[in-house]
Amino acid sequence: MKGNGNSLLEEENGKLRQDEKMLRLLCDTSSSAFIYYSYQDDRFETLGNWNHFFDFSISDRKDLTKLYDRVEEQYEIPLREGLFIEGQKRDRDSFEIKLKESRLCIEVEVNVVYDAEGNPTDKIIRFKDVTKLTAQNDELTYMAYYDILTGLYNRNYFVRLLGEFLRRAEKETKKVAVMFMDFDDFRRVNDGMGIIAGDELVQLFGQYLAGLMNSNVVISHFSTDIYCIAIYDPCGARSVDTIYRVIRERLKKPFKMTDGQEVTMTVSVGVSEYPEASSGTLELINCAEIVMFKAKSRGKDKIQYFDGAILEEFLQTVNIQNKLKEVVFEQNFTMYFQPQYYAKGEKLRGVEALIRWRDNKGDMISPSVFIPIAEKNGTIVPIGNWVIEKSVQTYAKWREKYHYPLVLSLNVSAVQCKKRGFIESLMQILEIYDVSPSEIEIEVTETILIEDFDYISEQLNELKKTGVRISLDDFGTGFSSLSYLKGLPIDTLKIDKTFVDTLLTDKNTKIITESIIYMVKRLGYETIAEGVETEEQFQYLKELECDMIQGYYMGRPMPAQGIEDILEKLAVKVG
Repeated sequence: MKGNGNSLLEEENGKLRQDEKMLRLLCDTSSSAFIYYSYQDDRFETLGNWNHFFDFSISDRKDLTKLYDRVEEQYEIPLREGLFIEGQKRDRDSFEIKLKESRLCIEVEVNVVYDAEGNPTDKIIRFKDVTKLTAQNDELTYMAYYDILTGLYNRNYFVRLLGEFLRRAEKETKKVAVMFMDFDDFRRVNDGMGIIAGDELVQLFGQYLAGLMNSNVVISHFSTDIYCIAIYDPCGARSVDTIYRVIRERLKKPFKMTDGQEVTMTVSVGVSEYPEASSGTLELINCAEIVMFKAKSRGKDKIQYFDGAILEEFLQTVNIQNKLKEVVFEQNFTMYFQPQYYAKGEKLRGVEALIRWRDNKGDMISPSVFIPIAEKNGTIVPIGNWVIEKSVQTYAKWREKYHYPLVLSLNVSAVQCKKRGFIESLMQILEIYDVSPSEIEIEVTETILIEDFDYISEQLNELKKTGVRISLDDFGTGFSSLSYLKGLPIDTLKIDKTFVDTLLTDKNTKIITESIIYMVKRLGYETIAEGVETEEQFQYLKELECDMIQGYYMGRPMPAQGIEDILEKLAVKVG
């Protein structure tokens, strides 16, 4: 029996040794480190990958101070409390710490084992390296909140912070301002210096703006070269005017690029305020963006504050843009023609083709409203092509039926004139309807010339070679008119209605108009006065030897049938 007892005891001891060996292997091959503590023996032992974390061992309670000394200061007290969770009657706890020198981020897990009476018997403290995982989480967190290029808040997080500002402002009855800011002519940097240089410029400016942020001023890089600033309770040093002034002062100095080049930029800024403009985050940002575009239209490098009129104008523009997409040419557009007469003898000289638009609801939309919008969104090209073909087609019918020599004046926008193949397209239409180029007059405005003088003048010279007449419209309302008159192949110059309106009542207008007519006649051009509405205006212009008259006094814009009626009467007279 005794022998059997020894054998059983040896067997049990062998199992224990095997279990201990297995546990040791598990600890040694683990990437974690462990502290084992026995309450009964008051004994500490370190296990596992301990040397990866620490260069000291823990064998008794006083060695724990070495552990406390190695963690960053803010983690010392949480670590002390966490290591003694049994006093809080918990059997497990976990928390994170960071080491001072190695910057390791460590997850600490404390497990306590209790006996049947509830007394602690053993404790295992596990140290796991979670530096990489934490870094990944930090990176994801950063990406969720910040813009990678500039380090400013990204758009989504900015919207969230702005929402918090608005909720706080509602409770405290305060204002919140949004500044929507965009570089002027940023494309010249991207096109001239490259996209990398453009990104660097965006980054440099973003780094500057970051210095303006505080608890009441948050700034976001929205996209490309657009930034957005939200200001809680804008006043004093954080008023919109103050921040704008500070930014403009910085922009007076160039940004130095890594390649040594210096770049100077300006910004256009739109401002909207809660609660005046809107009570919603996205609406507030949209209002600021809308008025920013207004600032750009006023010449750039400006700030524009929100008001209802600007919003109404924007909504009208959007509405017209949407309607332009749905337009059916023959259904929605129609052509009107306004007669032009020679001042002497009052003989019909020709007609100016004018487009009219009636939308699907039957409302008339003025060309002064929809033409600029069509020029911006590109729809002016198909509209202009339709106008030319429809007008030439109508003119060809008149000539065939009445054999009366007329000049057909066609308005051409800058977008049309700059479009590749414009001249060829015009010539093709004239050939289809058997109309001579000499019967056509192309009207261009001063604004066309300002946009790209060299190319447009080249196009006009090419048109002139075909026999087409060239008329300069709205003379005197643009810039530097006299400087480019001598370089253009002009046949006719139209005196703008704004001069005719005050011709008899304003001394300065009278002098300017007289000078224009005298100068133009010396240059060999013909003159047409637009907007002539009274007998007195007509007689005075006739005395000044203005060649032709156009306006309500001689004839309003009318459908094609109205011109046919005039031609019918002329045919009867001739007969």
